[in-house]
Amino acid sequence: MADCETAAIHTMQNRQQELNTQFQQLTDAFLFAFALFAAHALRFYGTEWLDLPYSIDPFQNYQWLLIVVMPFGPIFLDLQGFYQSPFNKTFAKSFVQIVRTMFYLGLLVSACVIFLRLPLTSRAVPLLFMGIATGMLLLKERLIVRHVQGRAARGQVRERILLAGVPRDMAALEQSLKPEESILLQVVGRIDIEKQPISDLVEAMHKHAVSRVIFAAGHGQLNRVEQAIGACELEGVPAWLVANFIRTAIAKPDFDAFGDRPMLVFRSTPDVSWAFRIKGLIDRIGALIGLVVLAIPMLIVAIGIRLTSKGPIIFKQERAGKNGTPFVMYKFRSMSSDAEMRRAELLPFNLMRGPVFKVEEDPRITPLGRWLRRTSMDEVPQLYNVLTGNMSLVGPRPLPLYEVEKFENTAQRRRLSVKPGLTCLWQISGRNQVKDFSDWVKLDLEYIDRWSLGLDLKILLRTIPAVLFGLGAK
Repeated sequence: MADCETAAIHTMQNRQQELNTQFQQLTDAFLFAFALFAAHALRFYGTEWLDLPYSIDPFQNYQWLLIVVMPFGPIFLDLQGFYQSPFNKTFAKSFVQIVRTMFYLGLLVSACVIFLRLPLTSRAVPLLFMGIATGMLLLKERLIVRHVQGRAARGQVRERILLAGVPRDMAALEQSLKPEESILLQVVGRIDIEKQPISDLVEAMHKHAVSRVIFAAGHGQLNRVEQAIGACELEGVPAWLVANFIRTAIAKPDFDAFGDRPMLVFRSTPDVSWAFRIKGLIDRIGALIGLVVLAIPMLIVAIGIRLTSKGPIIFKQERAGKNGTPFVMYKFRSMSSDAEMRRAELLPFNLMRGPVFKVEEDPRITPLGRWLRRTSMDEVPQLYNVLTGNMSLVGPRPLPLYEVEKFENTAQRRRLSVKPGLTCLWQISGRNQVKDFSDWVKLDLEYIDRWSLGLDLKILLRTIPAVLFGLGAK
């Protein structure tokens, strides 16, 4: 079944599910707060109940944790897919999602303690909090699932819907329903709009008292569908049209609005979401912290460049940003000042197949520049590009404009559909061992298609040893 058909069903239910999810997130925020209070009480008052020596650490020292766990706890749960498909999840999967959430919360709390100097006198409190919150979340989810399943078994929550269209498309649509969708929907009738009159559809709406009609038909029946939708309009019954007449290989369909115009959107890149907004926030905060922490090493490098070779300390070059928009990228200069003018004479020694230029033992690199490249210190000024929003911490590496102009096929330009980054899959895959630009592009497109905050974190963590040990760098 085409993604468009599944998207239609998802959108049909998403209006109500979105409200349910938001209510659950609000509930979980207070659940996290209760777990923190319970953890503090258990740590500092539990010893009193056991007649053991104890000392009281006022909860005021832990109040700042509420500001972290209440908003970010539900957000991290959502990013792990905790609120999706609750009826089709195993206990183990829910447990893993919660544990990952606790891990990210732990990283966030640690960052607050280290960089913001917030007080945390007892490590037992956050550890107890994680255990209590995990148990409460698992219990809450199981209770909700059993409650909804019980009501569905009694027919109290199932929505009565009518299918209309071509038999083949209606059957395919029903087969595509997931278990959590089937438990909430009851198909009470099917109308073949090719063979049956519109009056049959109207009669079925009256007979079954349906809440909506879903149309599954190809573009050849659009005129007939338009008449049927008109009948639904007069009856006041919502009509939903499955857009399976548009098929794509990569792009994922979604529904949006442009002003007051409904739009069917096909995206082959990550959509704007809370996860993407968090990525942008992490970029800015990470870049700012990086510039502060590396300020002294950057000063030492700048002095070293000034003393060991002639030319500017910072190398500036126009690179292609998101959607190919030019921006000025900054690096510590690792080559001689006439490097760009000598590029033409080195073209016969290019090791990369494609538009990208790479030379083994490039003679233009200065002695200090070799060390800078091996340690990736030459890339540190790009933290300023990240801070200003032209780049991200993780993303496809930005290429010079003249290399982008030489792209051999349009598929290569899809790597420009997201912000370029400081590091990427290519960077941690032994970048100088990749000799074909098409292989480089495959890694970038794999990143775009699989993107998640978790993938960004994995790449950042794998970048550290790659930088420390100079893996793939020359």
